[in-house]
Amino acid sequence: MQNNKFIEFREKYKEFIYDKFELFEKDNKIVIKYYFEITNLAKFNPIIEIDKKEIQFKDINNEYVRNLAFNIGMVELISYWKCACPKNVIIKCGYLNEEQVEWFKKLYYYGLGEYRYVNNINMTQEEMMQITVQQTYKEIINENKCTNNGILIPIGGGKDSTVTLELLKKYKEDNYCLIVGGKQPSIDCAHIAGYEDNKIIEVKRIIDSNLIKLNKEGFLNGHTPFSALLAFLSYFIAFLTNKKYIALSNEASAEETNVEGEKINHQYSKSYEFEKDFQYYSQKYLKAEVEYFSMLRPINELQIAMLFSKNEQYHKIFKSCNVGSKQIPWVWCGNCPKCLFVFIILSPFLYCNEKLTKIFGQDLLQKESLLETFKELCGYGKTKPFECVGTYEEVNFAIANTIIQLEEKNKKLPYLLQFYKNNYKLVDMSKDLTKQYNEENSVPKELEEILKGKIFNV
Repeated sequence: MQNNKFIEFREKYKEFIYDKFELFEKDNKIVIKYYFEITNLAKFNPIIEIDKKEIQFKDINNEYVRNLAFNIGMVELISYWKCACPKNVIIKCGYLNEEQVEWFKKLYYYGLGEYRYVNNINMTQEEMMQITVQQTYKEIINENKCTNNGILIPIGGGKDSTVTLELLKKYKEDNYCLIVGGKQPSIDCAHIAGYEDNKIIEVKRIIDSNLIKLNKEGFLNGHTPFSALLAFLSYFIAFLTNKKYIALSNEASAEETNVEGEKINHQYSKSYEFEKDFQYYSQKYLKAEVEYFSMLRPINELQIAMLFSKNEQYHKIFKSCNVGSKQIPWVWCGNCPKCLFVFIILSPFLYCNEKLTKIFGQDLLQKESLLETFKELCGYGKTKPFECVGTYEEVNFAIANTIIQLEEKNKKLPYLLQFYKNNYKLVDMSKDLTKQYNEENSVPKELEEILKGKIFNV
């Protein structure tokens, strides 16, 4: 049954307008301010602030850079559109051709797959919205050429981006770190990797208070494709700082759906499908000499955990719990799917020597309250948790590996592992997931050799 609020809001609020944006420098920051409106409901002015510090940026006062900022807004707007889902979206401040319009409609549809599922919204990609572009075509030329082979590395404070930092450490002198949101673990991880403050680009994303107010009043809310926003934002910054590469830390495991039989993927904008789509779009329509790829695409979560387990300098610092990120300081909440997943995936490498319990401050495998989440991670629930977690195959392999290790040492199994052994069959361990390699990736060859060397010679 269709969501009644969705029907009501869509009927009442028929029009979303991307009116304009401002791009300017203020107090050593580059600022982008967007002007969105849902007619007869609210106006929104989200802001993106990029702290320049001592970093050298190219001139922003030209049409090419403005077009990049406009495209960032095409992703930013979806966070505001989704509160009422107006049928008509009017773009007043930039040009998109028919192919570009269809490209964004695909991103919105699949990037909001979880949002549609959780809110019980049933519609096709074509039914989702009608996009009208009011500006006419104007050729925009990029006259600035890239002369640097450096790498921009977005980092989020979790295990994945720290593995990328270590893999690319030989290029450190030419690299920058990119941090969106300013969480302390992200900054600490960059410092541990050897990046001083003048090598760390910090971005602040300011959500308009009207959206927060509407969410509290019962307007629609849910997950949006943040990594798509990061793609356009990192491209913008890589161009302005003269970097050739953007090295994400999305792994092969991001491809798996959360709902069996449906294309509902919490990690859609981390998927290889989106990566290829963005490469196509940026090469055809943005045309900077910037290459966007994921350094970890060829490997899975178990392999990332294996590599991370060797980097002990990050063990007390890294965090990736979304619940805990809302606290200061950022903590592992110890009760959510993300915490339990990270604990499980690291368990073959750090549990038996008790290092993992010290990292989290508790043994999550002993918590009976996590049983239902545990079942979902293993593939025995209705859906896979809507979090950035690994595949069922990886989770079950990690669990079986840890059980075997504990039994070989004649140690008592913790509650969740004992439950698993009593109720499920251990997976076949002859297929070693830590030795897999996904050849379908976009990693530049000179960087891929570093990754292969680590995976096959750990």
